[in-house]
Amino acid sequence: MGAPQARLLGAVLQLLTMQTLLPAAEAVARLLKARRETVAVAETSSGGLIAAALLAVPGASAYFMGGAVPYTRQARRSVVNIADEAMRGIRSASEPYALLLARTARDNLGATWGLSETGAAGPTGNPYGDVAGHTCIAVAGPAGATGTALTLETGLADRLANMRAFARAALELLADELRR
Repeated sequence: MGAPQARLLGAVLQLLTMQTLLPAAEAVARLLKARRETVAVAETSSGGLIAAALLAVPGASAYFMGGAVPYTRQARRSVVNIADEAMRGIRSASEPYALLLARTARDNLGATWGLSETGAAGPTGNPYGDVAGHTCIAVAGPAGATGTALTLETGLADRLANMRAFARAALELLADELRR
C-alpha cells in the first residue's frame, strides 16, 4: 500500500471512529443543553476521542468548556495541575484517580460536570500491571456530589478498538448520570 492509500485508509478509519461515537456524544449534548450545564474532560488512553466526539456535535460551545489529555506525569502536573502530593495513595488507571481527574477538570474549567478516563489502550498493559483493555472512567457532578466511577475491561489488545470503547463508555456513563 502506497502513502496516498494509507492516508485514505487512515481518514476512513477516523470517520468510522467518529461515527461510532457521535450518537453517544449527541445524547450528552442534548442533555447538557436542556439542563443548561457544561462539561470538562480529562482523558488519557482515549487520546482525545471523548473531547473530539463532544466537539463534533454542532453547538458544542454551549456545553463544552474544554479538555486535556494528561498522558504523562508531567502533563498531569502542568496541564491538569494535579501535584504529586495529591497522588499519594492513588495510582494512575484506577477509579480514585479517575475521580480525581474528573473533579479537577470540572473545577479547573468551572464546568458543571467533569468526565475522565484513564487506562491502558494496548497493545500491551501499563506499568501498573493492568492489561490492555483496562480503563477507569469517572463522572464528577455538580460541586458537592460524590461522583461515579467504573472499571471497564474490554479483553482486547487492539489499541484503536479500546480507545473507541473507552470513549463510548465514558460518554454513555455521563449520559446516564445526566438522566438521573
